Amino acid sequence: MLRRIYAIFRARNLEFVRDRGSMSWNIVLPVALMFGLSFIFSSERAEYTVGVVQDAAEIDASVHPFLASRYIEFVPVDDLESGFRRVARHQLDLLVQFTPEARYWVNPDSPKGYFAEFALLEFDGLAGGALQKLEIEGEAVRYVDWVLPGILGMNVMFSSLFGVGYVVVRYRKNGFLKRLRATPLRAIEFVIAQVASRLLLILLITSFVYAGTKFFLGTRMDGSHLLLFVVLLAGSMSMIAMGLMVAARVTSEELAGGLLNMVTWPMMMLSGVWFSLEAASDWVRQLAGFFPLTHMLGAARAVMLDGAGFAVVLPALGTLLVMTAVFLACGALMFRWHPK
Repeated sequence: MLRRIYAIFRARNLEFVRDRGSMSWNIVLPVALMFGLSFIFSSERAEYTVGVVQDAAEIDASVHPFLASRYIEFVPVDDLESGFRRVARHQLDLLVQFTPEARYWVNPDSPKGYFAEFALLEFDGLAGGALQKLEIEGEAVRYVDWVLPGILGMNVMFSSLFGVGYVVVRYRKNGFLKRLRATPLRAIEFVIAQVASRLLLILLITSFVYAGTKFFLGTRMDGSHLLLFVVLLAGSMSMIAMGLMVAARVTSEELAGGLLNMVTWPMMMLSGVWFSLEAASDWVRQLAGFFPLTHMLGAARAVMLDGAGFAVVLPALGTLLVMTAVFLACGALMFRWHPK
């Protein structure tokens, strides 16, 4: 069994290495995106952003005249710890609370927080209030630091889904799987070999891309590199398994491309690759929870930006492993050797 798995594993690796164009694209695209986004988003936000501590999803401007200010984006914050972290990272210029206590938090090292505080105190003086000031210190998180896990995750997603799903459909269409069916190789062995081959390539390429961005852009890393590797491993396995499940019975390359695009684009838009989902509607966040990329990026950002430990990312890792098992089981049960 192990010899058969190794034979398929080795053949798939050689096929990928010999396809110079595909291999180069997997390396060049994420690096180019990182440098481009680093240049485009190197400037600060064009507006002030203030978090308002409240349970409601909508901001009620009648609570305080400051909430009716122009050129300030007010976002609801229902968790103080999350609000403190965002102020420390300079993602929020101010954090205010009007009920049950009148107080606000500001980062003394934030230039925008300095001027947003002036506006707040001006409006508070007109309202006859007396807000209590509290300070939170912390370094700003650049957009390039925040988006790096998204770029890595997007590269993993495309490499996993198209690198496995599309290839399996091509094997089935050109009769390669039919010839393998005549050998003692079983479906589960073929699936394991495909997962192992693609997993090795993804881990090597993603590690190379991460090391390059770390060296050239000095991206932030507050947690453990080993734990980040575990998150990458779990996320890659789940998306490779998803690609195998999608391609388990498909015989048309055109249909496979359409199905894979139908999976990848919602994940890319709703899993937090380019922007945070914190201000999104509840149904959007619930929908995003069905995507493995969402859990992978959440855990990766927790490790890289917050220095989270194993206990914090354990729920995400557990979800990814469950998804992997379900996708693999479905893929193996539905797997078809013949085109017809």
